[in-house]
Amino acid sequence: MRNFLVSSIVALAVVLAFSPVAGAQVFSGPGQVDQRPDSLYQRLEKTGGTGGPAPTRDLTGFWTGPLEPKLGQAPPMTALGQTRFKANIPDPFSVHSNDPWGTCDPFGFPRSVTNETRGIAFSPMPDRIVIMTQYQKIWRAVWMDGRPLPKNVGAKGGPEAKWYGYSVGHWDGDHTLVVETNGVDDRSWLDRRGYPHSVDMHVEERYTRLDHNTLELTVTIDDPKIYTKPFVVATNRFKWIPNQDDEEQLCVPSEMISYFNTVALPANQDEVTGKK
Repeated sequence: MRNFLVSSIVALAVVLAFSPVAGAQVFSGPGQVDQRPDSLYQRLEKTGGTGGPAPTRDLTGFWTGPLEPKLGQAPPMTALGQTRFKANIPDPFSVHSNDPWGTCDPFGFPRSVTNETRGIAFSPMPDRIVIMTQYQKIWRAVWMDGRPLPKNVGAKGGPEAKWYGYSVGHWDGDHTLVVETNGVDDRSWLDRRGYPHSVDMHVEERYTRLDHNTLELTVTIDDPKIYTKPFVVATNRFKWIPNQDDEEQLCVPSEMISYFNTVALPANQDEVTGKK
């Protein structure tokens, strides 16, 4: 199966051929959500059942979610936050955008859990849990050995910032995995809407297994340099998959270049010249 980005490009190419603005609306705007169906998730949501009680401290296996989670609204921003947010132009398929997705740069974190969320998996190890994301084949190590998060990331004497930061975790009761992350490279966005963050951002993920087949996620941002108070950037719900094929969903730079050269640039030129 061809990756998801290719199919998106084909669909959007048709839209853009008739209306560049309409194409941009698929991914831009704080309140807009892509409504394309996710048949596997929808089918399991309707007919999968609970599967019985949730096992104790165990998220092992594959989970499927909707194409996009429910996004929260950011609180008022600081002056720095407002400046950086105004500089971000969402919509990876627009020639006017500076979305890192448009050049297939790493999603970074937490965008990897707020964008393209149709597949996630957990693999426990003796001292860590590895969280794997289907889109872009991302894996993150969450240390469960009691170590603290690093300090002074990005500052003199401290470790360097990373696209997916540094993560530690612990169990809150028998069914909630709490993951804390810091040290994320500030070139990434929080989500597809273009919300920025600083290197000092702290992210909390709470994965709660409601029953055997249902997993809920809440992602909270605490970044005083950019936002005036902590806020929930996204919530999501996943369903357990007993047998999962390794579906490949990649953002391929050469395909994005081809899309811009054959679709986006000509459409933009027609818009500028007034051609229909």
